[in-house]
Amino acid sequence: MASRRSFWRENALTIAFILLFVLALVAQAWSGWLDFNEEQQTHHQATYTLGRYLVSSEFGVDVMENWQSEFLQFASFIALAIWLRQRGSTESKKLDEPSVPGDEDAKVGAYAVDDSPKWAKAGGWRAAMLGNSLLAVMVFFWLATWGTQSVTGWRAYDHDQQDHKESTVSYGKYLATPEFWNRSMQNWQSEFLAVASMSVFSVYLRQRGSSQSKPVGAPHLAGTGEDSG
Repeated sequence: MASRRSFWRENALTIAFILLFVLALVAQAWSGWLDFNEEQQTHHQATYTLGRYLVSSEFGVDVMENWQSEFLQFASFIALAIWLRQRGSTESKKLDEPSVPGDEDAKVGAYAVDDSPKWAKAGGWRAAMLGNSLLAVMVFFWLATWGTQSVTGWRAYDHDQQDHKESTVSYGKYLATPEFWNRSMQNWQSEFLAVASMSVFSVYLRQRGSSQSKPVGAPHLAGTGEDSG
């Protein structure tokens, strides 16, 4: 029983977000299905059952266009945070901190500690792969979900074209349509705005008790490696 309580306590943040994700996805599926059928009825088209809607391109593209933008947000932030700084931000490294730390600071190879991952202890190409694995996985999921968005968006676009008695387009031509780029850019701009806002707001604003905030009484420019005065 104690170990079970320990598991929930040690993983509570991830579990909470997974539960919120599932609840939000279910709510999106339900509301999206109702909205889709309302539109179908307005245009005197056949409605879908919930099961059919869940495997439709219409539902798939709505989900994927949001997923890909979230993975893009994290991939771009992880990459840019290596080289760029924001003075006083909790989202940035110190101004005098090296962009890529040496082996000693990274605890790889001869500098690994007892409980370091095996690949970190091994050094060489395995340590290099482990040292870039977070960005690599985020980029992979961004490209995978963006690719899935493009396919489901293309199928949904062609369905709409057929419903309106208009000609369909090839996949390649769909990638050049304003709809595809509008679906992408309307999510990308919001993700970049969110990261920029957090980067700047964390300099001057506080949330007591949050790991994403500096201590309430900390100087605005604290933690940047420079004199805050």
